[in-house]
Amino acid sequence: MVLTDSTPSIDYRLPTDVVPKHYNLTVHTDLGNATFDGVVRTDLHIVRGTSKIVFNTLDLELGEITLQLQGHEDVLHESKREFDRVAARGIITFPKTLPAGTNARLTITFEGKLTSSLSGYYRCVGDADGKNVYSLTQFQPTAARKAFPCWDEPALKATFDITMLSRFGSVNLSNMPAQSEKVCTTYSHEEDSWLARKIATLEDPSLWKVTQFQTTPPISTYLVAYANGPFKFLESSYKSPLSGKVRPLRIYATADYIWQGQFALNVVQKVMPLYEEVFDVEYPLPKLDILASSDFDLGGMENWGLIIGRTSCFLDDPNENNLRNKQYVASMASHEVAHMWFGDITTMEWWDNLYLNEGFATLVNIRMSGIPTHALLTVAAFYQVGENFILDRLFPEWRLDAHFLGSNFYPARWLDAKLSSHPIEVECPDANKIIQVINLSSTTYRTARQPPVSSLPQFLATQHYVGQDKFLKGVSAYLKKHKYKNTVTSDLWEGIQSVTNKGIPEMMDNWVKKMGYPIISVTEKEGGVHVRQERFLETGPADAAHNETIWTVPLSILTMNEDESFEIHSDELLTEREKFIPLDMSRLFKLNSGTTGFYVVQYSPERLITLGKQAVSSDSPFSLQDRIGLVRDAFALASSGHSSVSSALGLVNSMCATWQADEYLVWDAVADSLSRIASTWWEHPEVLGPLNAFRMSLFGPIAKRLGFEPLASDTTDDQQLRVKAIEQAAEAGDPWAVGEMAARFTHFLDTGDSSEIPSELAGMIYRIVSSLSLSTRT
Repeated sequence: MVLTDSTPSIDYRLPTDVVPKHYNLTVHTDLGNATFDGVVRTDLHIVRGTSKIVFNTLDLELGEITLQLQGHEDVLHESKREFDRVAARGIITFPKTLPAGTNARLTITFEGKLTSSLSGYYRCVGDADGKNVYSLTQFQPTAARKAFPCWDEPALKATFDITMLSRFGSVNLSNMPAQSEKVCTTYSHEEDSWLARKIATLEDPSLWKVTQFQTTPPISTYLVAYANGPFKFLESSYKSPLSGKVRPLRIYATADYIWQGQFALNVVQKVMPLYEEVFDVEYPLPKLDILASSDFDLGGMENWGLIIGRTSCFLDDPNENNLRNKQYVASMASHEVAHMWFGDITTMEWWDNLYLNEGFATLVNIRMSGIPTHALLTVAAFYQVGENFILDRLFPEWRLDAHFLGSNFYPARWLDAKLSSHPIEVECPDANKIIQVINLSSTTYRTARQPPVSSLPQFLATQHYVGQDKFLKGVSAYLKKHKYKNTVTSDLWEGIQSVTNKGIPEMMDNWVKKMGYPIISVTEKEGGVHVRQERFLETGPADAAHNETIWTVPLSILTMNEDESFEIHSDELLTEREKFIPLDMSRLFKLNSGTTGFYVVQYSPERLITLGKQAVSSDSPFSLQDRIGLVRDAFALASSGHSSVSSALGLVNSMCATWQADEYLVWDAVADSLSRIASTWWEHPEVLGPLNAFRMSLFGPIAKRLGFEPLASDTTDDQQLRVKAIEQAAEAGDPWAVGEMAARFTHFLDTGDSSEIPSELAGMIYRIVSSLSLSTRT
């Protein structure tokens, strides 16, 4: 055996002389000794004649390695064995050349340790007393090689037969349903010689069992999954609207957690048929499970047929009735279910196209996932489609399409306004760099996995530009054409273009390949407006070196007609640096209707105040998203120096001074923007004092009206606005809010009774009262 520490070659991808077609994987799990071992038999196709086979392996002790050519009885043994630690590769040389066009079976035995690394095949201790010990996998992006020797690249799909040897009484899970499960004393030697030999070494075979799972469809290695442990489950099912088949659905966890799994299971049961209807593609596997784990690196992982994620992401205590947690669990569950189509049925060719997976999955998610900064634009559209057609159908009162703006769209846009942003398609060099690309700020994996911004919302704009029905048909065409295959960016654009007959590739090109997004300045002239695009940067107007990109921008202009009706001109595009657009300037108009486009709009201060008043009038044509967009854009422009802070405050005053509506998401936009200013000027009382007085004037009356105690009559807006208004009022120094917090906290300290502190306010009360106490002492 020769070990090298050489750096990987320039060609960081595995050679394609030999490609896998099928894996027969057997894994023995010993939780007591924290070890695993097994054998993998990989059916290969020899594309080009070679005497070397190169595959991925890392942190494994490899045993016997043999190769048998199809149609030959002779078994070949290696003549040389090398490992490249940096590239995580095994290079096996055989004594003769393997002919091109032939097939062969490579058999490798291996051993490994069940560590707490949270990647590969690892061990989890689920509770403090150490009783709930189990093992599970996390392979994305390149950790399957730590569990078994394989071709660990997404494009090298293959089918899998998985067999697990484990303790009797424990539960084995994998991507597919179990087709058989036998106590080891009844296992036949003819079925698997390696397994039979392994069973013979067990001290008491009657205490062990063998579980064999059905064969998977073609699947990328990072989506393979298995687990073993003392799991319990809740069960449900759904009926396919396309075929009428009934598929079982389960959520697994240890006994101390499983009782909190019903809500996520209910969400999955309801979204599965909706996804089939929207995409016109039936879920292809016979079952779908979720495993909630105490120790998991990501929020959730879309392993095909066996979603795995954190307990905090998939469990909900039914006794707490915590709206925020329910929204998070629902978004997480529906996001990972979306991956059963986008990412699992159709998978990106390589990690530079990760957004093709995460963007589509965001179809249903409240939080974004896994895309490089510019990708957010692409994902935004898919996210919105999902909210409108999936979760929004289940929870219309949550207004998830608007919720997305505050929770993901604008935080991601804030990131993409930085000079450190990067395009959606980022070259992923060697495997060691993939994690770095995936974790580039929130750009790629923000909050469990959040995509960067630009490309997301642009897709949202694209969806409105081409029409939602055609957009969805284009997505469906993309899925059907590339079922069980791998894709690149152009495949998606072509799918949408095939249905819409519009130049989608040209429209999306700069959004995907260039950094950043534009600011659209609006200058009013006689008979219309002059619009101009520049790159928007948080540091102020872009200089020439950072202002070369010309985006194709769907302006989506809302205008009022003479009869007081309104219409949206969704086909108005800005394809050059600037242009004049004829408009009736005596009537209402607004760019970026519905806040569907990923850009900032700058009006004059006077127009901005007028729009603010129009936005909250009783007969306003503006949507909730329009109101949110006006506030967020105004403060983005103020913080970057494109306009004054007084202009943004003037907008808020014109909107909120007399506005009685309890639209939480608009108030949340105001609160977040004012808090940012307060945190910037906290050392300047001459600024902070008047600002806090303004905050108290806005949020103090709302806090008093809603009070500290939740009511049975509360709407979803009431529940969320109560928390936000009390927080803003107290942070600004409102005497009533601070006094209530202090009294409730004191009662808790004196009596140990926390019943006067509502659970949704607990964290805030502890934080604010503690900070006030510290400031008083100093």
